[in-house]
Amino acid sequence: MINVEIERTKEGKIRAFTIKGHANFAEHGQDIVCAGASAVSFGIVNSIIALTNVQPHITQGENGGYLRCVLPRIDDEATAEKVQLLLEAMLVSLQTIERDYGEYIRVIQR
Repeated sequence: MINVEIERTKEGKIRAFTIKGHANFAEHGQDIVCAGASAVSFGIVNSIIALTNVQPHITQGENGGYLRCVLPRIDDEATAEKVQLLLEAMLVSLQTIERDYGEYIRVIQR
């Protein structure tokens, strides 16, 4: 199972997320749940970097199955809002995958 943990600040802003595990929905290379979660999460990380010039701290597992993204402090309010919008969009996409494939992916928020 893929476990997604979204970490929020006291103010409700997403400050980090961790994705770990494997869906085991299908064989490696055929697993649409894993591919979807990977595409959404890496797409958002790349979008944050490309569209806001914010460089999150990224940790990845060597053999896949692990991604951790921690945001730095962002002083510019407009940039911080853009980053939050991208992260909230990621959350919606992952929750949509969870709705349809909840046996293979779980999304929690802390």
